[in-house]
Amino acid sequence: LLLRACLALLASPIYLLSFLGIWDPFCRKILFPFLLDRIGAVHDKKSKKHKQELFRNLPDFRGPSGELRLLEIGTGSGSNFQFYPPGCKVTCTDINPNFQESLSRNMKKNQHLHYERFLVAAGEDLHQVPSGSVDAVVCTLVLCSVNSVSSTLREVLRVLRPGGAFYFLEHVAAEHSSWKYFWQQVCYPTWKLVFAGCCLTRELWKNLEEAKFSELKIQHISVALPWMPIEPHIVGYGVK
Repeated sequence: LLLRACLALLASPIYLLSFLGIWDPFCRKILFPFLLDRIGAVHDKKSKKHKQELFRNLPDFRGPSGELRLLEIGTGSGSNFQFYPPGCKVTCTDINPNFQESLSRNMKKNQHLHYERFLVAAGEDLHQVPSGSVDAVVCTLVLCSVNSVSSTLREVLRVLRPGGAFYFLEHVAAEHSSWKYFWQQVCYPTWKLVFAGCCLTRELWKNLEEAKFSELKIQHISVALPWMPIEPHIVGYGVK
C-alpha cells in the first residue's frame, strides 16, 4: 500500500486530470495510441516466434468455401497482419478508433490480405457481426482491458461458425507467491489509469477454461519487456 501511494504521488497530475475528466479523452486519443505503437513494436519483436507458431495452423480453419474469414478484436495498429495467410479476409474491430495512421501503414505493408471493414466496437458487443459468420477470431493483448472477459468470450463463440477457432496471446497475473505478482499489485491502479483500463492481475486462463470451447490449448510463456510488469503470458487457441 505504501509503494502504491508513492507511485500514485508521482503520477498525481494524471490522477488530477482524471478527476477533472480530462485524462481519459486525452489518453485514448493521443497518449495510448502513441504508447502502444512504441511498446507494441518491442513486444512484437519479443513475441514474434510465439505468434508465428500460434498462427501456423490458421489455414486449417478455412470455411467450406475455401476462404478464411477472420475477425480481429482490438486490432489497434494491425501488428498481427503479417502472420495471417495470403487471401485471408480480415474484419478489424477496436473500441478506440484513433489508430488510423499506424493501421493504414500496416495495411499497406500487408497487401496479401483482403480487408473487409473496420468496426468501432467493444469486444463485449459485436452485434454488427452476424452469428456464425467467421472462421477465426484473433485477440492479442486485449482481454486485459475489456470490461467483461466472460461477455467477450460469449461474443467470440457467437460469431464463430461451428468448427471455427479463437486465437489469443495475453499477459496475465504472475504466480501469487512471486515478486512479479508483488510488483503487479503495486503498479496495478496507476498502470490501469495510464494504459486505458489495462488490468495486470487477470487470471485469463480461468475464463478460457470456463468458456464453452470443445477443444482448448493454452501454454504459459514469458515475454520479458524492460521495466514492464507484464512478463507472464498465455498463448493458444480454442475451437468452437
